[in-house]
Formats: sequence, structure tokens, C-alpha cells
Amino acid sequence: MSEAKVKVVEDLPGVGPAIAEKLRDAGYDTLEAIGTQAPGTLSDATGIGKESCSKFIAEARKAANIGSFLTGTELMEKRATVGKLTTGAEAFNELLGGGVETQSITEFYGQYGSGKTQFVLQLAVNTLLPVEQGGLGGEVAIIDTENTFRPERIISMSKALDLDPDEVLSKIHVGRAYNSHQQMLMVEKVSEIAKERPIKMLAVDSLTGAFRAEYIGRGTLADRQGKINAHMTELARFGDLNNAAVVVTNQVSSNPAAFFGDPTKPIGGNIVGHTSKFRVYLRRGKAGKRVCRLVDSPHLPENEALVSITEDGIRDG
Repeated sequence: MSEAKVKVVEDLPGVGPAIAEKLRDAGYDTLEAIGTQAPGTLSDATGIGKESCSKFIAEARKAANIGSFLTGTELMEKRATVGKLTTGAEAFNELLGGGVETQSITEFYGQYGSGKTQFVLQLAVNTLLPVEQGGLGGEVAIIDTENTFRPERIISMSKALDLDPDEVLSKIHVGRAYNSHQQMLMVEKVSEIAKERPIKMLAVDSLTGAFRAEYIGRGTLADRQGKINAHMTELARFGDLNNAAVVVTNQVSSNPAAFFGDPTKPIGGNIVGHTSKFRVYLRRGKAGKRVCRLVDSPHLPENEALVSITEDGIRDG
């Protein structure tokens, strides 16, 4: 079968109805979804032999043009599809180069009370705005690991933007995760929802809390980092496949004995640092304001913006 005719999963060489059903049941219902997976991962998820999975992945990559070299011009064209989600504060938007980007992971980290969840809720509401108003014109999925989602806050933020609170709440899909395993599985559930609904923002609040509580001691560090790496990879993959903004919150290390350590160092080490395209450190400022410091970005300079958390939501400081 020629590459030109490979349009859907069933077109892949060697994929009959039974295998196609296994792939679809496991959530791999597009060429892009198959082509961006590792053979072992696809095999474990579907029960199909690893050798067969390798062949399916190779054919899917050819058909979907995954993994090929692109010219700078072609990459610029791809970048043109990236959306920018307003934060609600112009100074913060400017800091981020126009807003929170789709097809990237943006990490907000800071100490307790720094406002991480408030930023997630504001971005969730803003996602429903039309593109011309700084939104993404879509719906939202939030994986809540610390029971921090508050509908009441969504209502007040929606009213401030002249949005119907009931409609906004109906388009924000919240899943409560009680452990790290469930947290990871919920990304698959969001992918299922995204087949029927236009999910344009996926948030995890918070990213590392469950992993930190379950994997205690140096002996478990490698396992913990491996799981976080797999989780972050799936989050990034969701953002790419759905042109969605992915937002995660993170905790900071707090060891009073570490006098020479950085008290604002985010949890997760290099695994989280390398996968997050934008890292924003939040800290309390004077008069209830928040200082947002862009610590890392692929193309933007390190800088700060001052914002306020008001009854209406995130606003310029």
C-alpha cells in the first residue's frame, strides 16, 4: 500500500480490523497518536507485539511526516499555528511574549499562598474567550491533585469578563486525582474527552505533589523521576496533538537545614525543567501583589512582571 493512501489507522500495512480496534480502544486512533509513541509503550497499552508496534509506528511516521527534517521556513509556518492565551494582565502577557503558548508546557511554581491555583483558574476562564479577545475559543480540562478547584472562583472571574458563569462551568472538565498513578491515567481520559470536545487547555494542579508524597527517600528517586518524565512527555504530546496550552503548577523545596540551598528551587529537577518550555516563579510582593518572574524560556529573556489577584481575577499590578 503506498504512503499516499495511508490516511487512517486501518490503512497502515498489517493493521486489520482486530488490531485497529485494539489501537483505538487504547486511545491510538490517529496516525499522529501512533507515530509519536515508543514501541514498548504502544505494546504495553495495546497488548500487540513490540515488533509489530515498531512497524506500525514507522509507517505512521512516514504517513504523518513525523520525525523528518524541516526547513526554518517550514518551522516558522508551524509556529504560526501556535495560539497565545491571555493571562488577564498586559504586563504578564508581554513577559510571556503575548500570553501562554499552545503546544508548550508552562510551569508556575512558588511557595504556598503564591497564587499558583489562581493563575490556573484565570487561564481556564480565559480559554473560553474568543481568539480575538485573547482566548482560545475552546474548553478546559483540569487534573486536580490537591482539591483546590473552586467553582465559586470561576463564577466571579466569569462575571468580570461578562461571560455566563453556568456556560463557563459546563465547559471546564475537572478530574480529581488521589494518587500519582491516577494522575497519569487521567491524561488518557482527557485525550478521550478531546475527541468529542475542543479541549484547548489542560492543567495539572499540582504536578509533583502526589509523586513527592509517594516516593520518599533517595532509593525511590530514580523511579519517581522516571514516572514524572513519562507524565510530562504525555502532557507535552497532548499539547502538540491538540494545539492546546498545557499548564502545570509545582511546589518548591523547603528544607530549613539547607542554609546554602535555594529555597525557591522547584521540585522535579531537570526532568521537569527540560520539559517545561516556560517556567514562571511566583512570589508575594507588597500590598498583596504577586511578582511573576520568567525564569526559563526558549526565546525570551528572564524578566519580571507585577500583577494583582483581585476579586475579578488576575489583573495588572
